[in-house]
Amino acid sequence: MDQKITLTQHINAPAETVWAVISDIPGSAATLSGVESIQMLSDGPYGEGTRWKETRRMMGRSETVEMWVSQADPPRSATVKALQDGADYTSRMSLADRDGGTDLTMTFGADLASPSRMQKLAMALFGGLGLRITRKALAKDLAEIAAKAESL
Repeated sequence: MDQKITLTQHINAPAETVWAVISDIPGSAATLSGVESIQMLSDGPYGEGTRWKETRRMMGRSETVEMWVSQADPPRSATVKALQDGADYTSRMSLADRDGGTDLTMTFGADLASPSRMQKLAMALFGGLGLRITRKALAKDLAEIAAKAESL
């Protein structure tokens, strides 16, 4: 079972500035209103292997997820992974120069390798709603990343 959302936000800032915002994991709670807190689990600069716990508020409740960078090609792309409740989450951010600024494209996917009957039922009943809520949250994240990058 695979769910995927792709959104693009044009940002009036160079790719290096946008990259500085998206790679500032410790500062992301100040940039993204949906993120309540960050706990770094690794030291050093942002790159493959960087790990952290992110507490995010969605649908009225807080949830903490361990995340890590599985691929980084500064300042062009990064892939962040998380595993939770049998789901494999992948977020890929790609940056492309356009019209004196940067197009930031985020692709978010969730894969349930071997979903239980209850998970299949929940996806059938609430999958569309979950995708709409997730799409709205991702669009808000992109707008907030743009606002931060454009203010630097």
